Amino acid sequence: MSRWEAVIGIECHVELKTKSKMFCGCANEFGGEPNTKVCPVCLALPGALPVVNKAAIEHMILAGLAFDAEIPAFSKFDRKNYFYPDMPKDYQISQFDMPLTQGGVVRYWLEDGTVKECRLTRIHLEEDTGKSTHAGSGDGRIAGSTYSLVDFNRAGVPLMECVSEPEIHSAQEAVGYLEALRRTLLQLGVSDVKMEEGSLRCDANVSIRPVGSSELGTKTEVKNMNSFRSVHRAIESEIERQIALLEAGDRIVQETRGWDEVNGTTISMRSKEQAHDYRYFPDPDLVPMEVSRETVERLRATLPELPLARFERYTRTFGLDVKQATQLIDNAQLGSYFDTVVTASGDPKQAKNFVLGELSRLANETGTPVHESPVTPEHLTELFVMITGNRINSKIAKDLVVRMWGGGGSPKAIVEREGLAQTSDPAAVEKFVDDVLAANEKSVADYRSGKTNVMGFLVGQVMKASQGKADPALVNTVMKQKLES
Repeated sequence: MSRWEAVIGIECHVELKTKSKMFCGCANEFGGEPNTKVCPVCLALPGALPVVNKAAIEHMILAGLAFDAEIPAFSKFDRKNYFYPDMPKDYQISQFDMPLTQGGVVRYWLEDGTVKECRLTRIHLEEDTGKSTHAGSGDGRIAGSTYSLVDFNRAGVPLMECVSEPEIHSAQEAVGYLEALRRTLLQLGVSDVKMEEGSLRCDANVSIRPVGSSELGTKTEVKNMNSFRSVHRAIESEIERQIALLEAGDRIVQETRGWDEVNGTTISMRSKEQAHDYRYFPDPDLVPMEVSRETVERLRATLPELPLARFERYTRTFGLDVKQATQLIDNAQLGSYFDTVVTASGDPKQAKNFVLGELSRLANETGTPVHESPVTPEHLTELFVMITGNRINSKIAKDLVVRMWGGGGSPKAIVEREGLAQTSDPAAVEKFVDDVLAANEKSVADYRSGKTNVMGFLVGQVMKASQGKADPALVNTVMKQKLES
């Protein structure tokens, strides 16, 4: 066991899914020709004044409620002053000391089913910047580039910044935290949280300290992680780098480091020995906001069942394992289909076996999602009734699912049309058994001489002779009686 403990805090920027930008009417859409989704407000032309996007405010409040944050009655916007070429105002409209939400907690689960939590410092609302592209002889890298291009299409997009407390202690926990954040925001419908499109961007503040210590070590900020896999690799690499430095007698330098995906290491970008003075002050063009309790409660009433509640229902109530529960949560349509089947049938075990078994297999093979297939929840419910009523056995049930997937209709109609009902008549089953025993005298002799494993072969022959219709339990009973008589 290592004598070092990692301490990690995560800052996430999440673009909100609204029709227009935060302070103007320009379209909030990913992509498009550069500088075509702009106006005097998001380009900061003289005399242009911002107007707050109501939908973005409500998205923020929903997120705060989902994470059990406090929603203050009073909030305001501030100007965060710094210069960067892709920021047209030379300041960013953000929130400093009076954000829309305060505190909160993100609860998440790991691959082994362990549930953990990490407190939030705050979630605040701000506007996104534009995008710089460095080009020329440097092949897209700043070093050696001969010119830079700026696209302001993204400038002014509503951006939610989620700041965690330093309560994460491994790369696995960091990914679990981010996955919970992403699942919750998707469930709320406030963002599409696509890392590949930049609507979810995260930085990790990583430090280490001796196990048992309460003091925080010198931290580094790790950037440029564009997938959860990158987050896991980058944090593990940075933890290993810091441990190696301290054990060699060196010191950790507070700095910003980038993740090099190709080489699998973090690389120094710039020093952060001194804190920036952003000279925050209230934005004089935007009036303070008052959030009524009526508004908060109205939005609270719209909250859906959140991912952790679904996880606990699937694992504790329905007996699914962690992987199965996570699959249903991460595939919204499949999860909804599963829940409908369970509600209609009252049989979560059969629902799990068929939805995550045969139906998911057919979906993978055909490219048709389960919820878009001809197999309706009502069809599955009818199938379960036929199984528990011993009208069909498990083999026929699987065959019926394939036929239903191909558009064969309800299981009851297929069984009646094709004569697939299970044979439970003792006389009929006894005849199948007698015929098989007569045709397999050597196997019968082997069984009676102690080679009882041939029983499976003989039962299989009966099932084959009956075209899978014979009741397997009855076949086993009759076969055993005949062999031992």
